[in-house]
Amino acid sequence: MSLACAPLWAQAQSTARRGTAHLSGTVVDATTQKPVEYATVALLPAAGEQPLAGTAADAQGQFVFKDLAPGSYRLALSFVGYAGRTVPITLAEQGTDLGPLPLTAAAEQLGEVNITGEREVVETRPDRLVYNADRDVTNTGGTAADVLRKTPLLSVDADGNVQLRGSSNLRILLNNKPSALLAGNLAEALKQIPADQIKAVEVLTAPSAKYDGEGSAGVVNIVLKKSSLQGVNGNVGAGVGNRNQNLNGSISARRGQVGGNASASLFANQYPARSNSTRLDYLPDGEIGRLDQQTTSRTNGAGGFAEAGLSYDPSEQHGFTLTFDGSSFLTRQPQQFTNQYSGGGPLLDTLYARSTRQRWQRRSFDLSSGYTRTFAGKPGREWAVLARHSRNRNTQGYQLEQYPGGALSLESIEYQEQSRNLSQNLETTLQTDYTRPVKENVSWEAGGKVIWRRVSSDYTIDTLLKSRQTAFARSVLRSNGFHYQQNVGAAYGTYNFAVGKQYRFSLGTRLEYTDITGEFRGENGRFANYYTNLLPSLSTTRNLKKPGETLRLSYSRRIQRPDIYYLNPFIRQLDPRNITYGNPQLSPEVTDNYELTYSTFGKSSTLNATAYTRRTNTAIEQVSFYNGALARTESTYRNIARNQSYGLSLYGSLKPTPKWQIGLSTDGSYTQLRSPTLNRTATRLQISGNLNTSLRFGKGYTAQAYAGYASGGVLLQARYSGGGYYTLGLKRTLLKDKLDLTLNVSNFAQRYRVFRFRTRTPQFETAATNYYPQRSVRLSLSYRFGKTDPNAPQRQRRSIRNDDQKAAGNGGQGG
Repeated sequence: MSLACAPLWAQAQSTARRGTAHLSGTVVDATTQKPVEYATVALLPAAGEQPLAGTAADAQGQFVFKDLAPGSYRLALSFVGYAGRTVPITLAEQGTDLGPLPLTAAAEQLGEVNITGEREVVETRPDRLVYNADRDVTNTGGTAADVLRKTPLLSVDADGNVQLRGSSNLRILLNNKPSALLAGNLAEALKQIPADQIKAVEVLTAPSAKYDGEGSAGVVNIVLKKSSLQGVNGNVGAGVGNRNQNLNGSISARRGQVGGNASASLFANQYPARSNSTRLDYLPDGEIGRLDQQTTSRTNGAGGFAEAGLSYDPSEQHGFTLTFDGSSFLTRQPQQFTNQYSGGGPLLDTLYARSTRQRWQRRSFDLSSGYTRTFAGKPGREWAVLARHSRNRNTQGYQLEQYPGGALSLESIEYQEQSRNLSQNLETTLQTDYTRPVKENVSWEAGGKVIWRRVSSDYTIDTLLKSRQTAFARSVLRSNGFHYQQNVGAAYGTYNFAVGKQYRFSLGTRLEYTDITGEFRGENGRFANYYTNLLPSLSTTRNLKKPGETLRLSYSRRIQRPDIYYLNPFIRQLDPRNITYGNPQLSPEVTDNYELTYSTFGKSSTLNATAYTRRTNTAIEQVSFYNGALARTESTYRNIARNQSYGLSLYGSLKPTPKWQIGLSTDGSYTQLRSPTLNRTATRLQISGNLNTSLRFGKGYTAQAYAGYASGGVLLQARYSGGGYYTLGLKRTLLKDKLDLTLNVSNFAQRYRVFRFRTRTPQFETAATNYYPQRSVRLSLSYRFGKTDPNAPQRQRRSIRNDDQKAAGNGGQGG
């Protein structure tokens, strides 16, 4: 059944037998169990291909046929990116509810079941873009950071900081829920997840009210590979390369009412880097102080990630789930650093070298459970209760030795310093959601949630000045304990309805209350804060002339609370001339988003175009000041700016031949940051985009190429450059399509990727250049095993999403 037959439906309706019975069901994705919005559904006779009736599923994947005569029929389901499916049915006099009807993504192989066709690398859906990472052979053997870098609308810099449409205010979920793995140091966490275990990345730029209060950009959901099909299937994989190595495997099994899945990965990586910077200080006496610094380092990381889940469905109306995931990784970074300051006079002019050994270890786990209740004879009606508890523990420390004169020599150590920062984060969530259709094309959703967060950070600094001390002594001013509590209560409601066949509306609002307390140990540092936010949302979808052609207008207000990285007052001072610390008095960001999206697709092409604007009046921005007494810059965070952006994003795909795919994504935006407090305005036009193409040959060969570019961005006091990235991949499939061998090479024509960062204030200017060796080669293998039944009944499941906090992109102190 193709979309091309849609215009025949009106004619086909007249041939359907009339009666009083109804037929209903829900079209879902066979792997994720999510609704397949606007899937094509056609009712066929028991024999023959002429449709008797046809319709399109709604945004929840639901469809209904009315006034049918009892008897035998066939139901044809189809949607772009999925293998078509025909289901024989027998319609009783009182009607039939078929429940969930799974569609399997095209080109997936399930045991001995070979499905023809090929799922697109990128799909456009009414409310999101989906990057099918498992269809991109250049991802094989890589990490989640590699996958996000290739996802349309996203960009990832060399430090691992992720941006959506030029904004870092986004929330990244794992299987539709927050993960302790991704809290805090996101850049390191993304290196832990192997690309081989990622099925897809979903980008939602205008999430509805049922999502937690969101940042200015949107939600990014990483979907891991798992199956809820009857039978047993899985895969094992390994990869070796000059930048990273990994070993991973997964297995899914289901028999009758009980199912389970598990996956695990081990990894190791090496990332060398070097940088240099120059800072000019405008001193009060009219002189200019100059700071020159050079750094070389090598980051070595190793660890693992595991996930396991159980499901039990005692009946068609009741389902239970229990999932666990945990991670542990250890990173070491030896660093050599030289520092020279001149022009500040005898008390400030210095020349020395430092050898530093940084070490941080992170352990985390999440435990989630859920119960889902559906109702016989009432398709689409559902009640879910969910619970989640997460905990992470982070230990970060360093040891350094300082040498006079800029040369490293053990005989001339003049100063030593050591630090330990232990931070812990506990989070418990309870959530309930209820969905109820009122009548055809009308439904409402409501729910509530409470979140309890407990964060602590205990940090110590010990120093040893050889000329004055014989042993390490505690630095009282730089050591303390910080404890923070945040309780959030939320309730939401959404009303969905259609007007005729052309218009669909979704009206929603979310009310969130936040209560905060915090204190420092040993002093009167206790503080408290609370606030209430009303977050409305609205979307209108207009179906245009041809099937699949839509126009969507949406508005949403989002809130983003600062996480521990922004709040933690721990002073990060590996370099005494530049220090950074958090601000526990920060307020949340509140952002208004407007989008207008046009989407269309055909048999061989897809187009998605969005014009958007977003405005944040309480934007959290990094602010740097100059401390003349110590000749150093001090950076912290404040609600000090208004952030306004206007942009246009485009995605298009084309299949010139059945074996050749081309996808192109681009985004352009103009950003203005304005701070009356600093009397400063910063603006920049930002451009980013990527091109992805693949070609299948005979004898199991597939070639793929990717190229991406981002122009950089702007902060309130700084600007940073962008850069390009490219990869070529070749895959060979063997052993009856069970074994894949893949060779990937990246950035082979250049030794380094160079990134520049410049800060300008009335007191000082800084120019920094970072060099990252990005040339990489990796060889990977993946072996699939097992058999499944894609036509067995499955259940759609909900999960918790805590996506309300503004998270640090890199270097988090244990969020």
